[in-house]
Amino acid sequence: MKRAILSVTNDLYTDARVDKVAQFLTRNGYDVTLVGRCYGDSPTLAPRIYKTERMRLLFRKGSLFYAEFNLRLLFHLLFKHCDVLIANDLDTLLPNYLVSKLRRKRLVYDSHEYFCGELSVVSKPSSYKVWHSIEKFCFPKLKTVITVSQSIVDQYEKEYGIRPYLVRNIPPAGTPPVTETKASLGMPDNKFVLLLQGNGINEGRGGEELVQAMQFLPDAHLFIVGNGHALPQLKTMTQALHLNDRITFVPRQTQAKLFNYTALADVGMALDRDVSANLRFSLPNKIFEYIKAGTPQIVSNLVERAAIINHYKVGVVTEELTPEAIADAVKRLQSDPELYAQCKANCIPAAQALTWENEELVLQQIYLGK
Repeated sequence: MKRAILSVTNDLYTDARVDKVAQFLTRNGYDVTLVGRCYGDSPTLAPRIYKTERMRLLFRKGSLFYAEFNLRLLFHLLFKHCDVLIANDLDTLLPNYLVSKLRRKRLVYDSHEYFCGELSVVSKPSSYKVWHSIEKFCFPKLKTVITVSQSIVDQYEKEYGIRPYLVRNIPPAGTPPVTETKASLGMPDNKFVLLLQGNGINEGRGGEELVQAMQFLPDAHLFIVGNGHALPQLKTMTQALHLNDRITFVPRQTQAKLFNYTALADVGMALDRDVSANLRFSLPNKIFEYIKAGTPQIVSNLVERAAIINHYKVGVVTEELTPEAIADAVKRLQSDPELYAQCKANCIPAAQALTWENEELVLQQIYLGK
């Protein structure tokens, strides 16, 4: 039996993409171990069909965290029996690359974003220099690269002459059960419920504009579910604008619980701004989760997500990301029952076409030689 070790820098609790890859490998005969970190407040992981290991670290964020994590991961991988090393994102690539060379093991690089185009990286010259140097050192020597959107595929090919495989972050086929009700989740029946969800509600993700848009939407209620660096600012804005009674903040949830929020909301929001190449090229999982749940959505006019919305006609693309434009997009869906019903109906064939099982056909080529 082949052994695969997947590495991530998160605490494994809500990383749906890595979980899907680990499950795919396990079902296809691999002995899988997923390695990540553990915060002091990390929830206990539910039992999985593969092994998990979480390292406790001294540092939680910043350059010291990345230095400590990469050093710990290097020594961890050096002494683990494996056949395939899978580095998820650039912040795990260097130790995986070094170990793959030292131990002559196969390396797969799964890039979930255009890391060196991420806002938190490009806004800090010293940070960009370090990460770009690591990427330039490793990337040209890689034999197998995977990424999540066609735009990122094209960008990496342009930069390094290597064309990655495209495996989008799409939920599996089938609809999970909705075990909650609006009442149990605290969603008002007399309001048009908007949902912004994610594990990276950070600067540039449109949260600020969305909170401000709620000033013009007295008949709407916004749920912000997840975590991210922008949350403290969003909570401060909510209080300053006296919107506490119409904006609810919910901490990150399990995938099963999150699907309940997604399915019971009236509209899902994906409003990233074009403030970095990574956001410009992004195709977030929430786009597909809204479709799977049958929830019409409003998205910013970024190339990848706009293409999905326009092709399948499952929502509205807002040309501008001002609070007024976002409010207008919400009102358009709210005031046009025929448009709303059509978007909702279109989610059914879209969800049948957009499945993780179709993406797994590419993984079969990579890992099974099919």
